Amino acid sequence: MNFLKSIGYIELSIIMSFLILYSAYIFRIINIRKQIDVSLKNVFFKLILRTFYFSLMIISLLGPTFGVDKEEIKVIGKDIMISVDLSESMNANDIQPSRLEKIKFEMKKIIDEFSSDRIGIVMFSSEAFVQCPMTYDKNALNLFTETLNTGLVPNSGTDFGPALELSLSKLSNDESKAQDSKSKVIILISDGEDFGDDTNSSITKIKDSSIKLYTVGIGTEKGSKILNRDGSYKKDNKGIEVVSRLDSKSLQETAENTGGKYFEISDNTNQVEELISEIKNIKGEIIDSKVIDLTNNKYFYFLFSALILMLIDFTFSIKIISI
Repeated sequence: MNFLKSIGYIELSIIMSFLILYSAYIFRIINIRKQIDVSLKNVFFKLILRTFYFSLMIISLLGPTFGVDKEEIKVIGKDIMISVDLSESMNANDIQPSRLEKIKFEMKKIIDEFSSDRIGIVMFSSEAFVQCPMTYDKNALNLFTETLNTGLVPNSGTDFGPALELSLSKLSNDESKAQDSKSKVIILISDGEDFGDDTNSSITKIKDSSIKLYTVGIGTEKGSKILNRDGSYKKDNKGIEVVSRLDSKSLQETAENTGGKYFEISDNTNQVEELISEIKNIKGEIIDSKVIDLTNNKYFYFLFSALILMLIDFTFSIKIISI
């Protein structure tokens, strides 16, 4: 037999106080018996009976447990891979304080909204890399999100292909515990300037897999210059300062060709809440399960027995002075 509640200093003090007071009670009863004509046998019966049901009450308060039940806990959710463009154009500040900083803020909002789902992060420009593998750890995801910067990847333009291929790979292999592709989601975030040649091939694979692809465009049609780390503005080969603008068309086509949707963050609109709502409408599935041991608190057996003995005590009274 085990107990749910451990006996600490407070519990031990209460039990010791009770035993001292109850010992004084027994001593007084014995003294009174000597002064009146009461059978020792009857007094002894009463003391044993009351000691027994008081002990049962104390045991019931400690939460006695017998045996262990096993219960399977199932985790129902979705697998979400967020692919973030870290090309230099994401440093443009047509969205304040910059496109990338705004995306990092919105990513944290997305992460917080899907607490029961597994989320991973892929960063890309012309190449793609896993920034954070699929995890339930929201603190880790927020930390990796905060460290995102354009210096983490080679900057030779933007290519959606490698990011989509890597995201698809991570959602299709054993790293993804969800079996149904309909509960898997890719969120592609970029300013839309795709200079890759293999995007169409990746789109076809995603469409065939039934994985949902949502694209998020960030920037404005007017655009802005791209700030370098040294404070200067990026220039092209002719020495002209580069102006980066949102290319929503490529992102819209990428989403529509896979049956997904396009959302936008610009100077006059923010559709992240709509994106969150869209993903929440996707039915999750069992993505993890574990068996836990459950202890059975049997306090009621001891409490019920104590109440029965109390009833016997009060019902079959004998000639004893009440203390």
